Amino acid sequence: MNIDNPSRRMLMTAMAALPMGEAVAAADNEAGGATGKGRPRTLVAFLSRSGNTRVLAGVIHRAELSDLYEIRAARAYPDDYFDTVEQARQQRDTGYLPALRDGPPNMAQYDKVYLGFPVWGETLPPPVRSFLSRIDLRGKTVVPFITHGGYGAGKSAAELAKRAIGAMLKPPLVMEADQERRTTTEVLQWLGKPVPR
Repeated sequence: MNIDNPSRRMLMTAMAALPMGEAVAAADNEAGGATGKGRPRTLVAFLSRSGNTRVLAGVIHRAELSDLYEIRAARAYPDDYFDTVEQARQQRDTGYLPALRDGPPNMAQYDKVYLGFPVWGETLPPPVRSFLSRIDLRGKTVVPFITHGGYGAGKSAAELAKRAIGAMLKPPLVMEADQERRTTTEVLQWLGKPVPR
């Protein structure tokens, strides 16, 4: 890993400081966090597979004094990176929307939503499409933050625009975070094994 890369350095620093678990939003609410008087009513909702998007969500969450919601499929995706990519591609092609582990938060209490996700199959991951199908973003400001494995944001921003009906979409933060794909590929090559496409 090249620690001299400013983006990687930021991710590693933020990861070290990031509290894990669902208690983060609850602790903020008890302390008069995002929904306290006079504060913007902000939600950071995110999906993360390998932890990269979770790190960005944590940084935004702390900086914006927001509530935090992790988008999780009811049935976990495979541990293997390439198996997940293939499953997500099949779900994308069939329009499948997986069930979510937790119901979405009450969106009426938020004015602004930071929505974070990794690019899967060049577009929105199926759990994010499920999340968007279950909430109403009309009149809300939506600020996407997108991680990818080296191929860019693909069609994810355009797909989000189609699904965030009535929302005011802000320009996304798009960040390469390819450690999992790159590491898996390098190890398979080192082992002399074929690398799935």
